[in-house]
Parts: sequence; C-alpha cells; structure tokens
Amino acid sequence: MPKVGMEPIRRRQLIQATMQAIDEAGLADATVARIARHAGVSTGIISHYFGGKDGLMEATMRQILTDLRSAVSERRAALADDDVRSHLRAVIDGNFDRSQVSQSVSKTWLAFWASSMHRIPLERLQRVNDRRLISNLCALFRRCMPLNEARDAAAGLAALIDGLWLRGTLDPTGLDVERARRLAYEYVDYQLTRHMAASLNATDSPTSPEPSKERTHG
Repeated sequence: MPKVGMEPIRRRQLIQATMQAIDEAGLADATVARIARHAGVSTGIISHYFGGKDGLMEATMRQILTDLRSAVSERRAALADDDVRSHLRAVIDGNFDRSQVSQSVSKTWLAFWASSMHRIPLERLQRVNDRRLISNLCALFRRCMPLNEARDAAAGLAALIDGLWLRGTLDPTGLDVERARRLAYEYVDYQLTRHMAASLNATDSPTSPEPSKERTHG
C-alpha cells in the first residue's frame, strides 16, 4: 500500500503521470523513470511513497475507481425520484462518464485488467469493483422482479457495460459513448418491460374453476 503523507496535489500529479506513461508506451514500458519524468519528480519520491511501479499502479487504479464511484453516486443523488429505470440509467451514465473513457484512462483500465490476473492487490481491486457493480444493479432490479431474475438481469447489464466499453476502447475510431449508453438503456427497457408484461399476464390469467363434485347416491 502507498504510504500516507504525500500532498494530495502531488499524489494526483503522479497518478496522472502514470496514466500518461501507460498511454504513451504501454504498461511494460511505463517505467518509474518515465513516470517520474512526466511528473517532474525524482524516482526516489515514487519509491518512497509507493514502493515502486506496482504500488503506483495500484494507487492509480484506486483513484480511477474512486472517480467511477463518484460519477455514479452523484448522478443517482441528483435524481428527483426513486424510479428504478432512472437509477439504472444513472449507473450506466456513470460507467461511461468522461473520467472513465478518456484515452489515457481507457489504456490504464486495459492494463489493469490484464495485470489483475497476475498481481494479487490488483486482482482484489478488480473483484471488489466487479462485485460492487453487480450488487448495485441487482439491488435495483430486485425492486421490481424476483431475486433470481434480478441477478440474471444485473449480470447481463454488467457484461454489456464492460463489453461495450471494451469494444469501443479497442476500436481505432474510439468509443461512441452515446451509442453505448443507448444500447445499455435498451437492455434495461427490455428487462423492465418483459417483467412488467409477465406480471400483468400472471395477474390477468383466469383462475381455473374448481372441479365439480358429482353427487353420489347410496
């Protein structure tokens, strides 16, 4: 874990420098020396506060994840009502916020995903982030559908968000945020409409008449 005591401005400066170095040269060649050069500091400062490149990568991803949580929570807090559809759209919008789709952040996310398969601290961050997204989506879908259906809908939306982001990031023309949001919105509309229709059908279906009881004669 990074040491405490570094000024927030300098810390943010080093995190930005890390993303710039990854954007410029990829994770493998984003050396401490390159990062230090971008930040205008000595390599000793990075080693002292972060223990090296791995610690700085972890701190960088923690900051990106903090920005992601803020982007989602601020949108949900601004909603005037508790409508499920609106809150699900707020989660989608937060995941495609500008703080998550810039070129430097996108490349850092890709590097993080790849590295999380080999580095335990990063794997923990990825697991926590994934569980948080699924849990939040499931809690929202659960307001209007049974638990098993809510879990499936949440897993599907999480996969769609990640998939749209990944394909857009790898596209040479870049991520079309509006299109990605629209496709994710359509998935939410489909799930909510499908469940509403199923609920209405269950309510409107006539009850079967009780079987007649034939009178027996003794």
